[in-house]
Amino acid sequence: MVVFESMFGNTHRIADAIADGMGDGAEVVVTNVVDAPTELPDDIELLVVGGPTHAFSMSRHRTREDAVRQGGDPKDVPRGIREWLRALPTQPAHREFAAFDTRVDMPLLPGAASRSATRAARGLGFRVLEPASFLVEGYEGPLVDGELARARDWGHSLTERLAG
Repeated sequence: MVVFESMFGNTHRIADAIADGMGDGAEVVVTNVVDAPTELPDDIELLVVGGPTHAFSMSRHRTREDAVRQGGDPKDVPRGIREWLRALPTQPAHREFAAFDTRVDMPLLPGAASRSATRAARGLGFRVLEPASFLVEGYEGPLVDGELARARDWGHSLTERLAG
């Protein structure tokens, strides 16, 4: 399952590309965090969660409201990945987790939503995999050239890991 939060559409595009890469080795469901279940189905082996990096971490209600004022989609304002992960129950030890984020292509930018999400998932009992960041030009995007292909490759590597 791939769960995403996206204010300007870039993270949604990355989530779809990751799912596309995963699709040749697994059945994949992609869902917006607003529509994501609060309990994961038993057959989920790998949960992939992604969101935009806001203020060097996962978004907060206030940062999502700020994004809407800049032209972002208001759909994710009520609940982002931070709140959704907080609401999940402890997970079975075999379930794996991989996080990704989108972030502005700037050198030495500290913090990333994927690292914060990985810490939260570890606290829930997931076996966590190395997170990934995908770059956007400016706060609204577009994605940096080549990032969709890199996301597909990353998704493919996740399902290869499950199969191996």
